[in-house]
Amino acid sequence: MSRIRILSEALASQVAAGEVVERPAAVVRELVDNSLDAGATHVEVHVQRGGTALIRVSDNGSGMDREDAFMSLERHATSKIRTKEDLTCISTLGFRGEALPSIASVSRFRLATRETHALAGAEVEVNGGKLSAVRDYGGAPGTVIEARSLFYNIPARRKFLRSEQTEFAHVEQQFRLHAISNSQTAFTLVRDGNVVFHLPATHDLLARIEGISGKEVARRLIKVPETILHGIRVTGYICTAGISRPNKQLQFTFLNNRSVDSAAVSFGLREGYHTALMKGQYPITFLFLEMPPEAFDINVHPAKKEVRFHNSNAVREAVIEAVKNALSGHSSISSGHVPFSSSAYQATEHTPALIPETEQTSLRRDWTALTTWQSGPVETEIPPEQNVVPAAVAEIIQPISVALPAQQSESVLTPLPAAPATIPKFRILGVLNKLYVLMESDDGLVMMDQHAAHERVLFEQMRRAMEHDGVPSQRLLLPLTLQVSPRDYDLLSRNLETLAKLGIEAEPFGNNAFKVDAMPTFLKTDDPLDLLRDVIDELASASSKTSSLRLGEDMIATTVCRHAVKANDYLRVPELQKLLDDLYACEMPYCCPHGRPTLIQISNAELDKKFGRRAP
Repeated sequence: MSRIRILSEALASQVAAGEVVERPAAVVRELVDNSLDAGATHVEVHVQRGGTALIRVSDNGSGMDREDAFMSLERHATSKIRTKEDLTCISTLGFRGEALPSIASVSRFRLATRETHALAGAEVEVNGGKLSAVRDYGGAPGTVIEARSLFYNIPARRKFLRSEQTEFAHVEQQFRLHAISNSQTAFTLVRDGNVVFHLPATHDLLARIEGISGKEVARRLIKVPETILHGIRVTGYICTAGISRPNKQLQFTFLNNRSVDSAAVSFGLREGYHTALMKGQYPITFLFLEMPPEAFDINVHPAKKEVRFHNSNAVREAVIEAVKNALSGHSSISSGHVPFSSSAYQATEHTPALIPETEQTSLRRDWTALTTWQSGPVETEIPPEQNVVPAAVAEIIQPISVALPAQQSESVLTPLPAAPATIPKFRILGVLNKLYVLMESDDGLVMMDQHAAHERVLFEQMRRAMEHDGVPSQRLLLPLTLQVSPRDYDLLSRNLETLAKLGIEAEPFGNNAFKVDAMPTFLKTDDPLDLLRDVIDELASASSKTSSLRLGEDMIATTVCRHAVKANDYLRVPELQKLLDDLYACEMPYCCPHGRPTLIQISNAELDKKFGRRAP
């Protein structure tokens, strides 16, 4: 007797549903996809008990006639594709014709639809994949679909669902994705009878982002200038340097208005932010990519979660270029107000005005006036050159007898270019906790982390040397032998020139081994071989010239941390001013090589609010 049998239609539908509909959020995704494909300008999503009791999606799209309403419940019935050529250039969100029959097979399903000019539409009810009722429908034009008691007929699947709160969190996230990528469509989300989101249609993407993620997030974003590279157009909004999140919750990327989670795009984001992003942190992004449909394949996962690019390197490079263009064209100081993440800082587009050099000499006079306990004006002024500091300020302003730590030799470091005339200057007030330089600007209080600032200065000096002349190397007394796998041997063999530019001199030495004769002069490590293994890992993930350059920058970033000014290093006011000038001569002055902010600003408005001088 044959052991191979054809599954029944009902069982086959439930198997298919397991691939397409894994949780309530997947139902919302498929139904809203269909609404948008139908040209809806308003979509409403109602859920009860996290979506397990009820999911209702209604729209004002084109609707269907009775025949199409019946046909839409058949497996692999779709209006989106006709030929196999259509499958290679999909421009719609849905296309397989699996969503509706899959949902209907695992729920108590109702479809009500009417075309705009039809006198009556059709209403169809299905329970667990079995047709139970058909009637005329006289409701508003468009389509209403309900899925009740999800997985009621598959207890094994239902028990794997999480709590109502968790399931609704997934529904809400899916709703956000659709609402952000389709700002010209109005969206409403209702949970257990309570309106969660009511978003009017808008042509302003930033307004839609504000409606979805709040004003505090929107204020931290900068516009990505339109970037076209390799036929890929990139636009959107991203966060400024120094702002990050510990997870990807606010990292949104879209391809032709379809939400995607692509390794190529994620790699491009990390590379584009470069040293402006801390390791283990993720940027806030609302990034939109547009490219010809035939340049990628979305039909590689049952739930359409993955996308396969025909040229992943082109995608990476386009994203890198777009992010760099956005960051290089934006200058801002972070704000100390951090309402939603300890690793995120509020950005401001204000650039402090120039302050005359002569005002710097009034430092101690101002501090004396601030700390003198008297009702009348200060009668006696302390000459600027007099090295006297009131006792009340002695713990803040520290007289310094040491200069900046000695820098590396000129063969390694090249001087930063002369600071442009428009560099903002602040009136230095003092140093807090022997680390944070307090400065006054027209807009409020500015604080500079002297260690982070000096890291950025040293980093760009050393990077400039690496880019132009390469990194000087120091020969080892005894060459090292590095044994690697055949794969890593091939990888290093193809990148010996890159290693040489980083100051690492290596050559093949027998079977799957390399002899290392020299290492960078600036590098201090107890285990050079361990460092080289890290280099191999970085090379394995590098797929472009930019990535190879970053390899050296990661080494430099680790090195400058040891040589930069420390928290307890006392600097005089002229030295602090020189550090500030060098910082503003950098390409990216507002964060250190590890992505931490160098400057934070607390505005006058924020100070007034804290002291009760204005309403919050």
